[in-house]
Amino acid sequence: MPRPLVVGNGKLLINFDDRLHMRDLYYPYVGQLNHVGGHFSKLGIWVQGRFSWLDEDGWKRQLGYDRESLVTDVHAHHEHLAVSLQMADGVHQRDPIYLKKVCVRNHANEAREIRLFFNHDFSLNETEVGDTAVYDPILSTVYHYKRNVYMMANGKTPEGGIDQFSVGIKRFNYAEGTWRDAEDGLLAGNPIAQGSVDSTISFRLLLQPHEEKTMYYWLCVGDSYDAVRTLNQYVLDNDPDRLLGRVAVYWRRWVNKEERDFADLPPEVVHLYKTSLLLVRTQIDQNGAILAANDSDILQFNRDHYSYMWPRDGALIASAMAKAGYTGTVAPFFTFCAQALNEDGYLQHKYNPDGSVGSSWHPYVVDGEVQLPIQEDETALVLYALWEQYKSGKQIEDCQALYATLVRPAARFLLEYVHPTLELPKPSYDLWEERRGIFTFTSATVYAGLMAAARFAQLFGDDRRHKRYEDGAKSIRAAMEKHLYDPGIGRFLRGIYLRPDGGVEKDFTVESSLYALFALEVFPVDDPRVQRTMEAVKKSLRVDTEVGGFARYQGDYYFKKSHDIARVPGNPWIICTLWVADWEIAKAKSLEELQEPKNRLLWVVRHSLQSGVLSEQLDPYSGAPVSVAPLTWSHATFVATVLRYLEKVNELR
Repeated sequence: MPRPLVVGNGKLLINFDDRLHMRDLYYPYVGQLNHVGGHFSKLGIWVQGRFSWLDEDGWKRQLGYDRESLVTDVHAHHEHLAVSLQMADGVHQRDPIYLKKVCVRNHANEAREIRLFFNHDFSLNETEVGDTAVYDPILSTVYHYKRNVYMMANGKTPEGGIDQFSVGIKRFNYAEGTWRDAEDGLLAGNPIAQGSVDSTISFRLLLQPHEEKTMYYWLCVGDSYDAVRTLNQYVLDNDPDRLLGRVAVYWRRWVNKEERDFADLPPEVVHLYKTSLLLVRTQIDQNGAILAANDSDILQFNRDHYSYMWPRDGALIASAMAKAGYTGTVAPFFTFCAQALNEDGYLQHKYNPDGSVGSSWHPYVVDGEVQLPIQEDETALVLYALWEQYKSGKQIEDCQALYATLVRPAARFLLEYVHPTLELPKPSYDLWEERRGIFTFTSATVYAGLMAAARFAQLFGDDRRHKRYEDGAKSIRAAMEKHLYDPGIGRFLRGIYLRPDGGVEKDFTVESSLYALFALEVFPVDDPRVQRTMEAVKKSLRVDTEVGGFARYQGDYYFKKSHDIARVPGNPWIICTLWVADWEIAKAKSLEELQEPKNRLLWVVRHSLQSGVLSEQLDPYSGAPVSVAPLTWSHATFVATVLRYLEKVNELR
């Protein structure tokens, strides 16, 4: 299930599903230690003897965000209960405080008492073993704790603070949890429980006919009781409504800090551009990790997740954000990579947000032969992105500091990890992490990485390394022309594989990532070989259904929805469709020729969720999101394509 609403600040990230359950809560790293873990913390309402959770079918829900901010704008209406709720959720821009505002309207012709119930199904440090939930009579709060994680819940209405509470056992010995206790409108008041526990608190409102009143709820997260007690007092002292208003203002200022002429782009494209900037920001940890996605429902498919920093994804995302004017936001990413760099100069498959090495399926040994279990494009693209960062922000001091710790060791590895006779990068895993060989995409990134290193060497007056890096890049490009271009078919190959007898096997599969040939400036956009390659991508990877879009490659099996490969070569991916738009933008020679890529931007808008969230891929028949949502890479690629479009408009004008 996608996560259509996400709020966060770089240290606290909270995700909601389309039925308004809190499904993920990450702290103290974005993407590491999910203290909800996909369970259902939810909101319920009691009205004059009738009870309903907001996930039930009687509710009509509208999910979105307040204008240009990371504060939600959610509406829920229940006709039979004659009640409606307007909700705003946000995370404080600096502190780990989740704030919620609920405006409750009584649509009945009589005065009524309405009670709101907040259930907390936490599994602190990703396990329910050893948790404690307790009512604090001094502060009139309920908090959960284990070791160095504390979560304190509180709130207020015009009638007062927490009206009822109960803590108890969940999912153990037939105990379902205190959420069941809430369904008669009364909570038992049990003050403490340990082990697999949950808690529920309620708030009371007295409303006249057709009257509306507002209540506030907040959750303070910290590493000690003193920390959450201090945060709770901070909310009480500063007023939760004023704090939530300041959160909205902050993000509105943040997303509009760059003055930009959006030319002829429709308002809905501009809106998704800004939404994408905000959503990308929620997926960036304050210590530098840029997370691929944090939708924990992916766990049910393979018992692993997307909450990792893939250097490739992170580099392309950082590049897009830098071009959009957010160099400061992504600057810590490059420090993270410098610290993670292997002593031999390469980055590994993926990393946890705390900098430790993430899980991997790339082996060190295949058929008795030792190999390096890496995707070389991940190392190369970080250098490319760092140069893009420098071009955008001109932060020469930061780049000078990274020259010795990141640029030089990584460039040395790229120069050395070259096949002695082919003069191409040695075999590594492709960007989709599925096959090992020598790929056009990987080779293009190595060229771009070495050119970036050469430019840094020139910037810092390191003439000897400048020549070495530039010569290495040109050698890779020449080898690509010799071995990765096939004159018989008139286009570039996906890649080649080394046979045991020393020969080479060609991979003729049409692959969307071949866009790197022009996007990374390996070859000019008007090179006939590039043109024929990209025309093959447009022809062979188009999804011939009403949904449309473009697949990753011919015969893509990941979350496969169709066996009709002729019409559906694979599920349509957001990033792959945008790569086609990038090609159309790059080759356009008139403003009229930009209509097609503009239509692709509108295609992305149409296939976003109501809140603006973009998934990884789509069902080719229904258009429903497939795999994780939001996918950070999808949003960053939309940002990058919009910027390329605007650059082209200015160029053609």
